[in-house]
Amino acid sequence: MPANFQSSKRAMTPSNPLNTVNDLFLRISETANPRAILWQDEFGNWQPISSGQLYQRIRRLAEVLLGWGTQKGDRIALVSENRWEWAVTDFATLAIGAVNVPVYPTLTGEQIAVLLQDAGCRIAVVSTRQQFDKLNAVRGLTQLERILIMDSTAPPDGAIAFSEVLEGADERASQRDPVFDALVRSVEPKDLATLIYTSGTTGEPKGVMLTHGNIAANQNYCVREFSFDATDGCISFLPLSHITARALDYVMYGCGAQVAYCSQFDKLPQAMREVRPTVFVGVPRVYEKIRQEVERRAALSPIKKRMLAWALRVGARHRDAVYAGRKGSSLAWKLAWKLVYGKVREAFGGRVRVFISGGAPLGMETAQWFASAGIAVWEGYGLTETSPVIALNSPLNQRMGSVGKPLPNLELRLAEDGELLVRGPSVFVGYWLKPAANAECFDQEGWFRTGDIAHLDADGFLYITDRKKELLKTSGGKLVAPQPIENKIKANLLVGQVALVGDKHKFVSALISPNFTALEEWARRNGIVAGSHVELIADSRVVAEFSKFVHDVNGTLANFETIKRFRLVPEEWSQETGELTPSMKLKRRVITERYGSLIDELYADEATARGAL
Repeated sequence: MPANFQSSKRAMTPSNPLNTVNDLFLRISETANPRAILWQDEFGNWQPISSGQLYQRIRRLAEVLLGWGTQKGDRIALVSENRWEWAVTDFATLAIGAVNVPVYPTLTGEQIAVLLQDAGCRIAVVSTRQQFDKLNAVRGLTQLERILIMDSTAPPDGAIAFSEVLEGADERASQRDPVFDALVRSVEPKDLATLIYTSGTTGEPKGVMLTHGNIAANQNYCVREFSFDATDGCISFLPLSHITARALDYVMYGCGAQVAYCSQFDKLPQAMREVRPTVFVGVPRVYEKIRQEVERRAALSPIKKRMLAWALRVGARHRDAVYAGRKGSSLAWKLAWKLVYGKVREAFGGRVRVFISGGAPLGMETAQWFASAGIAVWEGYGLTETSPVIALNSPLNQRMGSVGKPLPNLELRLAEDGELLVRGPSVFVGYWLKPAANAECFDQEGWFRTGDIAHLDADGFLYITDRKKELLKTSGGKLVAPQPIENKIKANLLVGQVALVGDKHKFVSALISPNFTALEEWARRNGIVAGSHVELIADSRVVAEFSKFVHDVNGTLANFETIKRFRLVPEEWSQETGELTPSMKLKRRVITERYGSLIDELYADEATARGAL
């Protein structure tokens, strides 16, 4: 076998496989799950929705959509936070053979209008009055004929109330509609299910076309080594406009488990305490924030800080046991569990048995920290274009630092430059109305170019090094992968985000956006008074503290990778301010444009600089 080629072996098809997403819907409807969904009412109380109620609400909305003239293949936009109405709209759309077009609710009206016009949506379902007003203001730029609003109290002119549409649905109880069920079954694997717009970290939005067969093929294999069942539950909080969150919800529904919807990220800690999920899936930034919060609280007390450091040292000796699903056997580990590890788990509700990370590289430091705290985080990898999972660690097959072994129904190949190529039934059929982009991302043999640099070890574990387009090439010709280095720096409590720069330059530099909550506490403890973020990051003692741990990170790097200079910025980067994608990845093009003058300062004397911190 050539050195640049690796292929996974075909696996036997799982028993009772899904062929379409509609098969999943029918599977849900045939269960008797009294708490398929949990949602919060206006008083914050968690209310259940049974699988029977879910079927009737989906059936009723599907009838209304058909009554509005919706036909197979029509696109329906969904602009909403995570809530039960999202799931009802999704399943109802797919049930009649229409296409779901999920849109991030954080986008502006103008940005949404561009996507809806490109997709040709005539119907949009929105969550709140705010979303309606945003969309209604640009309605003339789209083909929209109807806007359905989930918040149904006094719907504005031009909106149709969700509650009115679903009126009487629950009263049907266990009644089945054979005509509707036949329509649901008539949808085929080749039929388009969803159009997900993604721009990644650069470039214009492209509509990823995923068929029913793409999604079903991924569902059949993505978590088969985890043995989820009806006793499990998750909190749906990652944006459902992203395929990762949607795929997890599908998995939970498919095994008869419970899905609790959390519409606002700042409500997640309380939701975890109240719902106490058994499955937690988060992007790396969520894990990083929980780690930083644990360290921040410990730093408030010298005793707690020493106790945390001691417990992590003890835990570091038992990481292999944790990844093998065992607890440490030493007396010190048992004591550390009682004093520290158990409290870290309480941040997740106290009942989570499966922790999964995806959407971006987790980073070895973060993985090791959680393993040292008694938590195995199973890192996975995938793309919107692959429905999404390509590889995933599991209790049966895992290797820290890798993203796991590829799913058995996928083939993997490494190009000459190390780019990962993928082929299989869960790989998308192309970008909507983008023939040039399709020609670029697929080769003549049908391999999809992921854009990620990767390698496989001798045991078949996959490692993702970095995004091909994000590699920095110094003027000396050295290639630097920024993400692993950025993850090392982000392991520090005082760091929020970091972006390496230096493409085509003599040396690598960094822009650091601090974790200002932690930095301000550190400043108070060190007698630093500052009236603003600008004053705080300019203080020589703050700069010295950051210099110290950047220097420590440099000690782990090759000389050409080391960060010769850095600058602190006074802003906290976020999705809302435009520096991060919804999956918390850096928008490098945005950052380099926004801080262009600062980057120019870093390299003003490049020709003569020897490059010192």
